[in-house]
Amino acid sequence: MITSDVERYLLFSPNTGSFTATNLYKLLMCETGWDSETVKASEIMESSHGWWLDIYAPTDDEMRVIGKMFHIHPLTVEDIQTQESREKCEIFQNYMFVSVRSFIQDSYSGDFLKPFNYYTLVFKECAITIHFQTGPETDNVRNRMNQLKDFIVVTPEWVNYALIDDITDAFAPLIQQIEMEVDSIDDLVLLLRQSEQSDMLRRIGSCRKQVMQLTRLLASKSDVVKALIKRSKDKSLIEFDSTEETKTHHDVFLFLGDIQDHIITMLQNLGQYDSVLARSHSNYLAQINIELSQLSNGTNKVVNRLTFFATMAIPLNLIAGLFGMNVMIPGVNNHDYTFFTYIVGAMVLFVIVSMYMAKRWDLL
Repeated sequence: MITSDVERYLLFSPNTGSFTATNLYKLLMCETGWDSETVKASEIMESSHGWWLDIYAPTDDEMRVIGKMFHIHPLTVEDIQTQESREKCEIFQNYMFVSVRSFIQDSYSGDFLKPFNYYTLVFKECAITIHFQTGPETDNVRNRMNQLKDFIVVTPEWVNYALIDDITDAFAPLIQQIEMEVDSIDDLVLLLRQSEQSDMLRRIGSCRKQVMQLTRLLASKSDVVKALIKRSKDKSLIEFDSTEETKTHHDVFLFLGDIQDHIITMLQNLGQYDSVLARSHSNYLAQINIELSQLSNGTNKVVNRLTFFATMAIPLNLIAGLFGMNVMIPGVNNHDYTFFTYIVGAMVLFVIVSMYMAKRWDLL
């Protein structure tokens, strides 16, 4: 639930700095000192070039007002209100609509890696971003604009590029962590002792889940950036108002190509990591099967030995049992131990022969 004191509207101009307000009306009434004069935010929006309006979680009523104020197509308004998740780049008569997915970057949050969209409207004079989750991207872009405003002409296309670039850069540390985890799993999956393998399957599953999440977040960005590059090529045929704007447009074209390279590289790396994890998973299961087979073989050997000794004891027990039964046995009427010695010797000989045959047949 968003409280009424949250500053959801931010207007930034390279010349005058930032304006923040809780709603659109208060934003338009904001004032600041610039060149010894008091300037309203509404005046900047009417007369200046290259300003950026960032809006967090607008209501349906606010979206209708914004749509009428900036002549936004109803389809665009509908996509924003319904929080359309598909990443895309659409060209309208007076603006370009870009939808790019980011994610919750707080690793301690239960919503870590949960995706959300930034909706950017690129007009000729300004750029408007709308989002329904908070993230560091807007602050990073604003700080970057403050650092570079003396060296470049900030254009709406540059603001859109900077936002996409910051979103893309947020994937780099996560992919680096995944690379380290994948290398660790690949090295340890066949080396850990049985007592240390209890969490290996969990580590493999967790790492593959992160790989798939990042792959889904990155997969469609390449198409969006490709569409932006194509539009930049088409727009390069148009004459700009100044040489600085022409240079900035050319730089944005190059920067978008750099983002495209980064996205392709990260997707290729994620594909390789998934292959390594799949191989490690197969190796882990194969090792478990080998260990189970070894355990089964050991059990079978023990059972075979017990079966042999039980089989060997049956005739011995039969002979010994006859002496305790009321039956006729050889030498029962003799008063010496001749027959008894023969019988015991035969039993010992039977044991020796049985042990020899068992050794020969690998029963022991």
